[in-house]
Amino acid sequence: MKQLVLRKRNILLLLIPLGIICTQWVKSSADVAERIFATGIYKVLSQVMGILTGWLPFSLMELIVAAGPFVLPGLIIRQLVRVVRVKETTKPDQAGEQRFLLLMTMFQNLLCLIAVVFFGYVLLCGVNYHRYPVAYHLGLEVKDSTVEELEGLLVELADQAVALRAQLTTENEAGVYELPYSEREMGKQAKAAYQALAEEYTVFGGWYPAPKPVFFSRLMSYTEITGVFTPWTMEANVNIDISPYSIGATMCHELAHLRGFMREDEANYIAYRACMASDSLDLQYSGTMLALIYTGNALYGKDAERYFAVYREHYSEAVIRDLAANNEYWDQFEKTVIAETAEKVNDTYLKVNDQTDGTQSYGRVVDLLLAEYRQRQNR
Repeated sequence: MKQLVLRKRNILLLLIPLGIICTQWVKSSADVAERIFATGIYKVLSQVMGILTGWLPFSLMELIVAAGPFVLPGLIIRQLVRVVRVKETTKPDQAGEQRFLLLMTMFQNLLCLIAVVFFGYVLLCGVNYHRYPVAYHLGLEVKDSTVEELEGLLVELADQAVALRAQLTTENEAGVYELPYSEREMGKQAKAAYQALAEEYTVFGGWYPAPKPVFFSRLMSYTEITGVFTPWTMEANVNIDISPYSIGATMCHELAHLRGFMREDEANYIAYRACMASDSLDLQYSGTMLALIYTGNALYGKDAERYFAVYREHYSEAVIRDLAANNEYWDQFEKTVIAETAEKVNDTYLKVNDQTDGTQSYGRVVDLLLAEYRQRQNR
């Protein structure tokens, strides 16, 4: 009977070649990735899984990650103890056979777990890296831009940020922005923002689970990560120890992944659009600051004098205080061993998924912002 069970488990190992086949299939056709997987299989599975895990008030994936280092070694040790304690029978060769069977079962269970995790990643995340770009869905034309256009976009975003910040009154004793309500309430507003965005673009339609605040957010900051989408549980996990103004945009960024937009630059841009579709001034400010920072960095890299001119003329003292507090927060985690290791892992992960510039792909959100800017300017 046990040998029959072992043979049946071998079926799970077929998920590895099946996952590889699916990956190569979507790489060869964006139409397949979009229509069969992203808006087909993935959308159905993500909705069902999101409902199943969404009712939990905590992050299931965080619990698994926290318990994993203890549970997995414990299970291995338990199996090894069973091997050692196999009682000798009247026929010594049977004891050896039983020990071998127990070891093979343990080894096969590990392989089956790897196969399930790998195929789950491919089906619930990996295939979506090859779908149509968000610019296709939103009717945006991404092309090379001039420094003048970049400067114009920064001026527009700076004025927008200043106007929004002037209407927000919750601050700490240093005059830095604070959330006027809980992170969970911000999560509800992020969900509502996507419902509003879906009224204009149906590709964002559907049910969204609430973003999950990470309990060990402070530890998460040591990796310099603000949010993580986990496809196996369909959860948008958010670091809530970060600067208050960036929490809302981070939530919207992770929710973009739940709708199958995996590229980081696209998730950033979608987060901005979702924030601006919201009725919440706090969420609008969060999205504007996200766009402002990326655009400012882009202009600084092209023409530092133009950047500082915009900074002096258009940034308000309140906005500058918020940015300074954010820089001060992240300075304490910069260049730590944990942060540098996490950066390398993340960079490798992005490159494996055909984002060839690695973590630099985060900055390409500016190309999408510029495409929208030109559209508004009728250029």
